[in-house]
Amino acid sequence: MRPELSTTEDGVAYRDLNGNGRMDPFEDPRLSVEERVEDLVGRLSLEEKVGLMFQTVIEAGADGSLIEEPGAISKSPTTTVVRDKHLNHFNVHALGDPRLAARWSNRLQALAETTPHGIPVTISTDPRHAFIENAGVSFSAGAFSQWPEPLGLAALRDPAAVRAFADIARQEYAAVGIRAALHPTLDLATEPRWARQAGTFGQDPDLVTELGVAYLKGFQGDSLGETSVACTSKHFPGGGPQKDGEDAHFPYGREQVYGGGRFADHLKPFPPIVAAGTAGIMPYYGMPIDLVIDGEPIEPVGFGYNKQVVTGLLREKLGYDGVVVTDWELVNDNHVGDQVLPARAWGVEHLDPHGRMELILEAGADQFGGEECVEILLDLVARGRVTEGRIDESARRLLAVKFRLGLFDNPYVDEDAAAATVGRADFREQGHAAQARSVTVLAARADTLPLGSGLRVYAERVSDEALAGHGLTRVERPEDADIALVRLMAPHEPRSDLFLEAWFHQGSLDFAPGLVHRLARIAAVCPLVVDVVLDRPAVLSPLLDTAAAVVGTYGSSDDALLDALTGVIPPRGRLPFDLPRSMEQVRRHHEDVPGYDDPLLPFGHGLSLPPQPM
Repeated sequence: MRPELSTTEDGVAYRDLNGNGRMDPFEDPRLSVEERVEDLVGRLSLEEKVGLMFQTVIEAGADGSLIEEPGAISKSPTTTVVRDKHLNHFNVHALGDPRLAARWSNRLQALAETTPHGIPVTISTDPRHAFIENAGVSFSAGAFSQWPEPLGLAALRDPAAVRAFADIARQEYAAVGIRAALHPTLDLATEPRWARQAGTFGQDPDLVTELGVAYLKGFQGDSLGETSVACTSKHFPGGGPQKDGEDAHFPYGREQVYGGGRFADHLKPFPPIVAAGTAGIMPYYGMPIDLVIDGEPIEPVGFGYNKQVVTGLLREKLGYDGVVVTDWELVNDNHVGDQVLPARAWGVEHLDPHGRMELILEAGADQFGGEECVEILLDLVARGRVTEGRIDESARRLLAVKFRLGLFDNPYVDEDAAAATVGRADFREQGHAAQARSVTVLAARADTLPLGSGLRVYAERVSDEALAGHGLTRVERPEDADIALVRLMAPHEPRSDLFLEAWFHQGSLDFAPGLVHRLARIAAVCPLVVDVVLDRPAVLSPLLDTAAAVVGTYGSSDDALLDALTGVIPPRGRLPFDLPRSMEQVRRHHEDVPGYDDPLLPFGHGLSLPPQPM
């Protein structure tokens, strides 16, 4: 789909976005971003400027249509948020067929053209190229090429490979009209119980920094431009050290603690990511406890409300002048079905929504994530509690990103190109190879790996197709097998009383005693190979005592795992974090400290397999 263009008398093609029959400066593709922004800000109504400052969830019709009713998570019909509330930043959730996803994006942009100044929509997404399906964090790949989780990219220890992945993801996003990424996640995986480690690059601040910058450049390029996907890097100033490993999505996990005095480690990835030109920064929900920066005690309120952190540290000390978007739903309680999840107003629960919004703006944020309550901000301006000048400040930053992405000149995508680009065969092959290479061999007795062809295999959670494709024959009893292969998830404690909670893997890292006993019985009758999906660390001590080989994966299909175990694609993953000896060691460990003095297996551990037999 192509934009409808007008032409000036001297032959300049432009989009007449306000329909006045002439090329205004904000429509002039020859002018600088700064000139176009300044012209447009002066033309917008207060309502239009306020609409820029909200980014909420949107859902796409499976047939490429706009959904004109509240969705499963989205709060309002599409036309209501675009035309009535003037929103033009949306975080899209489920997307199916690429052609229909592109059609939906084009219809959304066409709807945006009917607003007074035709401000194009910026569609954003959480990560959607790996395996974890969690509406609060990320989506499984579906039609997109599938890669390991960021932890698996970290296990490769290869910045060039990370940039190559990000460039492929950029191409696939842009093909369906997604021009903003709510990632990379630069948090350090220092607290092994925390549920969000799979989306990080591990525990080491230097590795996280190096890979984070490579990731950013893969999406944005060396500077933000018309082929870029704009990144929102998160979670400032480091969201990993959650008290007892509980997540700050939930009231019981609101506290971030720094008992080991390692705040500087968690901050370390952000100055380089600012220098590399990240388009956005997102503070985390967490509220710091007993944190002191440069001798100044930091107020114990959520980072999105914290002026010392957002303005003092990020904007003034680090010199960041880009967009700051809050994490989701800091202002209002979230009503989902018959549940009410309280606003993540940690430390300021006593404030009403007006007071929370006012404090977020005072802290230095530009945009409210997960909200569409424009009436509250308009009321704050009407009451004189927020000035229109403050609104203009954020509007300029938000519009500048849209102009740099080229959305004002052409926000539309080609359906045929989307169908040809998303999930392209070579993209899938590269993703599969990364899945296999990221497999980390943690322990292996002599002659166990690589697996040879023709073996009889007792397998759990491995498909028949994958086994047959590698010349392996499934048998139903370990007693009849040459080898057993069992895939396990890292342990967690199931929870389901709050919205989203069931999707977050939290709690103990110990395997259930009954599982350990059952695996020992298998190992007693045939050699046992165990794969543990390490979406976070696990206490592997009992498995190392029992299994002939133990490997860790971070998002690998059955085929990719077997390619690694048979040596077709040799595994070369290295642990992106320490593995603890016991839960007692975890409980004694400060949440902010990378690694242990005496881990079971250290950061960087990983064995190489002997060459595949000829």
